[in-house]
Amino acid sequence: MPRMVAPQPHAEFNVKLKKPFTGASTHTVEITGEPNRTANIKTTTHHGGNSKEKLGTMSSDDVQELLSLVSQLRGFPSNETEDIYGLDAVIELQTFEIAWTNQETDPAADVVNEVSNETQSTFKDVVDSIEAAGRAFAKKDNPL
Repeated sequence: MPRMVAPQPHAEFNVKLKKPFTGASTHTVEITGEPNRTANIKTTTHHGGNSKEKLGTMSSDDVQELLSLVSQLRGFPSNETEDIYGLDAVIELQTFEIAWTNQETDPAADVVNEVSNETQSTFKDVVDSIEAAGRAFAKKDNPL
């Protein structure tokens, strides 16, 4: 009988920040890459019917720092319809350690009446870091 071999784990990660929480995105930062390598970063800004896109890369050291930071979001509550962190932002994570978004149905969210100050602060730090990475590394205009 042939031996079954499990497929290799997917080695690519994706970290995405979108604003606002509801409606069409006006600002997006997306970082994709593989472990221990540089990552691609893309920012997109929508103003009315116009879009502006910038591209760049992040060093592997910056990638590792970012992935370490976003891993802190593991186990955080989420809510599909309510912005429970009050930052009008959506984070979507697909990393080696965590697959999470703050805009998904969470059975525990019905019980969450209030998000702790520490949890809100950590979420804000991650949002700020993703935005800062977009500003720092996505500098090259991409004609749309």
